[in-house]
Amino acid sequence: MASGTADISLQVTRLDVGCLKGGGMPIMEDQNVDALANSNHIPTGKPPRNLSVMRNCTSYALLTESDSDIGNMGLKSPASETAEYVFVFRSGSCSEKGPKQYMEDEHSCVDNLHDHIGEIENLPSPGAFYGVFDGHNGVDAASFIKSNILKFIVEDSHFPSGIKKAVRSAFVKADHAFADASSVDKSSGTTALTALILGRTMLIANAGDCRAVLGKRGRAIELSKDHKPNCTSERLRIEKLGGVIYDGYLNGQLSVARALGDWHIKGSKGSKSPLSSEPELEEIVLTEEDEFLIIGCDGLWDVMSSQCAVTMVRKELMQHNDPERCSKVLVKEALQRNTCDNLTVVVVCFSEDPPPKTEIPKSHKRRSISAEGLDLLKGVLSNI
Repeated sequence: MASGTADISLQVTRLDVGCLKGGGMPIMEDQNVDALANSNHIPTGKPPRNLSVMRNCTSYALLTESDSDIGNMGLKSPASETAEYVFVFRSGSCSEKGPKQYMEDEHSCVDNLHDHIGEIENLPSPGAFYGVFDGHNGVDAASFIKSNILKFIVEDSHFPSGIKKAVRSAFVKADHAFADASSVDKSSGTTALTALILGRTMLIANAGDCRAVLGKRGRAIELSKDHKPNCTSERLRIEKLGGVIYDGYLNGQLSVARALGDWHIKGSKGSKSPLSSEPELEEIVLTEEDEFLIIGCDGLWDVMSSQCAVTMVRKELMQHNDPERCSKVLVKEALQRNTCDNLTVVVVCFSEDPPPKTEIPKSHKRRSISAEGLDLLKGVLSNI
């Protein structure tokens, strides 16, 4: 796990005030978006438990708006003007161990949730699930959480009528199940970010410093917050529970404030620990303007702004419309920018078609004249 990222506000020059939505944060324009070049692959090594060094995949599912049944869930209802819009979930992913000796990341892509988990009463359609799990101190925690988190969500008593409660509970249950599991290194840990789509409602759950970014007509909307120990809200929570922060590290050991696993830090189950496994949630209703989602580990965001990633993906989709190739481009660019961590990127498209070309409207500036200038003008005119 790489150390804390630099404050993004120091790397930007222009604020796009139009990209606020549902708690999303305004993103800045990266000035080096198009500075892409070829990179050489990092020499491969054998990761633990026979994990492949380079992994990528792509899949899709066609799902129409008429299939959705949001009303039974009590979720947010869609806007009437986009009621006929047809959603198509297409995903592609890429993983690379980068400069590290071993690959400790895991990820999950489920474009058709109904085919994956079977029929569940009152389960809205369409449905999809995606996740990125950035492991540290070994791959055990990331592998365990990837294999079990969706099962804990769908088996929760609140699913699917109360998905927020189900997802929040599933993170904690998965963490405790890992503590009870045999043949795993309980000191292993992982961050976790999941995206659950039911109907047109997308719920992002994050514990750690992976990040989910929505591409909305070319604008980047961050749907998660990086849980770094130096973040004000996290620091206050940590200190309240008796934890300390040394040089940006929780208890001098971990560069994230939330993670699953790491039971050598948490102690016994049930005890209050400054290292939390509870996720922060962000829920949005997808609209026609929402084009794609990028989920990546901190190996990507350490060297690239959210707006840069969205601009690159949108440009690639307009050329070839392939989310897997987009994920590879982001990984390749992060390697060229000398990332210090493993890299995992998932790109999820919401339409069969590539993003439309956007036209920047001409600005209409209103000009005024000061009172002093008006008096001067009157004087000039009176002498004509």
